[in-house]
Amino acid sequence: MIEVEKVSRAFGPFRAVDDISFSVKKGEIVGLLGPNGAGKTTTMRMITGFLVPTSGTIKIDGADIETDPEGAKRKIGYMPESAPLYSDMIVEDYLRYVAEVQGVDPGAKVPRLCAMCGLAEVMHKNIGDLSRGYRQRVGLAHALMNDPEILILDEPTSGLDPNQIIEVRELIRDIGKTRTVIISTHILSEVEMLCDRVIIISRGKIVADSPRAELRRRYGHSAALKVQVGGCGPDALASAASGLAGVAGVSPTDGEPGLTAALIAVDGADDIRPAFFELAKTTGWTVYEMAMQKNSLEDVFHSLTTGGAE
Repeated sequence: MIEVEKVSRAFGPFRAVDDISFSVKKGEIVGLLGPNGAGKTTTMRMITGFLVPTSGTIKIDGADIETDPEGAKRKIGYMPESAPLYSDMIVEDYLRYVAEVQGVDPGAKVPRLCAMCGLAEVMHKNIGDLSRGYRQRVGLAHALMNDPEILILDEPTSGLDPNQIIEVRELIRDIGKTRTVIISTHILSEVEMLCDRVIIISRGKIVADSPRAELRRRYGHSAALKVQVGGCGPDALASAASGLAGVAGVSPTDGEPGLTAALIAVDGADDIRPAFFELAKTTGWTVYEMAMQKNSLEDVFHSLTTGGAE
């Protein structure tokens, strides 16, 4: 559905997006993840035709966004981070206005979107009087007005309270059952809950592109053993634990006062707890904690978007 090939966007000497390529298949829910300023919003604006790439091509179901903008945009629904709503209009009037502008029958479409987006309680209210959560719902209804095959959402839960976040996520999950969806966010839990696939962008470049389930295996260790021991220092712990079979690395971490704590990265599926217990017994250490931890998306994100991975 979406083909992005060698796309860059420069603002003067600054390259906000630098030679990125990826494709999104029909029916995928893809998370475009990255730190603030990574180039996520610029990428989305180019895909939707709001910005012209400095170089490269973008095709939407075969239609080039530059040479055939009407054909490409007809398939897209877009909700920017701050939905451009008319705050002095009543919700129902606004949605009817959007329908008429897009050549859609408001009598048939507006009630359907009202039900789909949970707007029944506020259809008679002024948009300027709505909470941010309901404003996001109105923005989603706007984006869905032309029944697009592709839905592009930029930070859809930004600024919402916890209850509103849950509601909007459920709404997006339902919408994604019948559409291709790209969600731009820096909220890792959102990606975990909503997305089939993750593209991580840092400083304008793609640093990872993988199905969510494979991301930890491809770009990080599958697990780590957290330990806290007494009777040794950090250097001694790291040196001894690094020699165990299946250990990929040892990193010091915060622990209880008077104890030495570390995360021991595991390379593979082996359970190294028995070996570490025997090591501690042999060296005379006292083990206060020994717990396996799965490698999190947060760990992968941090390793790919900081230091040398940037």
